[in-house]
Formats: sequence, C-alpha cells, structure tokens
Amino acid sequence: MSTNRLSLLGLAAGLAVAASHYFIWRFAPVEQTLGLVQKVFYFHLPLAWWAMISFFAVFACGVMYLWKRDLFWDHAAGAAAEVGVLFSGLALATGSIWGRKSWNVWWTWDPRLSTTLVMWFVYAAYLVVRSMDMTERKRATICAVLGIVAFLDVPLVFYSARLWRSIHPAVFAAQGGGLEPEMKTTVIICIAAWSLLWAWLCLARFSQTRLAAQLDARARLNAELG
Repeated sequence: MSTNRLSLLGLAAGLAVAASHYFIWRFAPVEQTLGLVQKVFYFHLPLAWWAMISFFAVFACGVMYLWKRDLFWDHAAGAAAEVGVLFSGLALATGSIWGRKSWNVWWTWDPRLSTTLVMWFVYAAYLVVRSMDMTERKRATICAVLGIVAFLDVPLVFYSARLWRSIHPAVFAAQGGGLEPEMKTTVIICIAAWSLLWAWLCLARFSQTRLAAQLDARARLNAELG
C-alpha cells in the first residue's frame, strides 16, 4: 500500500474511533450496577475480537509461507502478531478493570481469562523467536510452524466459557447477552471502528518490516561487493 493510501486509512481509523466515543459516552446508557466502569467493555471487546483475528492472520500467513516460500507472508505474519500481542495485552488489562468492579478482584483463574493469558504468552514467545539472530529463511520457517501450532489456543479461548463453567459474561449469547439495544449498537460500531485501526496498524507495521528487510538486503549486498 502506498504511503498516501496508508495515511488516508490512518485518518479514517482515527475519525472512526473518535466517532465511536460519542456512542460510548453519550448514546449508550450507563449500566445501573457497574456505572461508568462498564463502559470499558466497549474497548475490551473490540481489542479481544481483533486480537484473535490477528492470530488467525498469523496462522494463515504461516500456511501461505510454507506453501509459497515467499517472505511477503512472513513479514505479514510478524506484523499481525505484533498487533495481536498488543491488543490481547490491552484486552487483559481492560478486562481486569471491569473485573475489579464486577467481581471485586483484579484477576481470577476463570477459563476464559486463563486461556487468554496463555495465548498472550505463546504469541509473546513467538515475537521473541522472531527477534533471534538467525538467517531470514530459517526464522521464517520456524515462525510459520510456531504460528500454526500456536493458533490451537485461539479456538480454545473462544469456546472456553462454553466448555467449562465460567463467570465471564456472554455478550452475543443465544438469549441476547443481556445488552440493551443501544449497548449492542455501540458494541457493533466500536468493533467496526477498531477494525480500521487494526488494519492501519497491521499495514503500517508490515510496510516498516518490508522496508527494513530491503535495507538489510542492500546492506549485505554492499558488504559483499566491498
């Protein structure tokens, strides 16, 4: 993506996220039990949602790299993993704020929380592997395999509240999840707004990674030529 298009996407993402704040603070009603603290939910859910999509992108790009052996897919996987670790870390932090008010504890070993924490550590380890000193092709192959295997935890996070007894609330459950229509509308708008921010962050980081790889390749060539 060209710099101008990336800048326009960033502008659109900023405007969309800013507009979502109107719905969070003005349109959505204040929840009677939790009060204003409940509104952290409108940040928590999009963060968690797009973190898992990031990790699916890592999985898909890993498969494509092993198939095509094109470093394009390795760079895309690395960008998605970085955004995914950032978003999942923020999802854990915002969830703790909500949990402190709702459950009177900052953390509990609930199945959804525990599997999410494991997921964060797994992908943080993935980023550590990407930073290791090895040839680009070797690192890409190892990370592709690791990204595919690591994705096994993502469906577990999603279904954990259904597989085991969990106190984590269901948002879009069959019974409606207990959300007022205004709250549900705000959730959908926030997810859509954060999709633009997610796309911009992934594409921006991908562009930086590709440029860094090109510069490193040119530097190696210049060193060989003396």
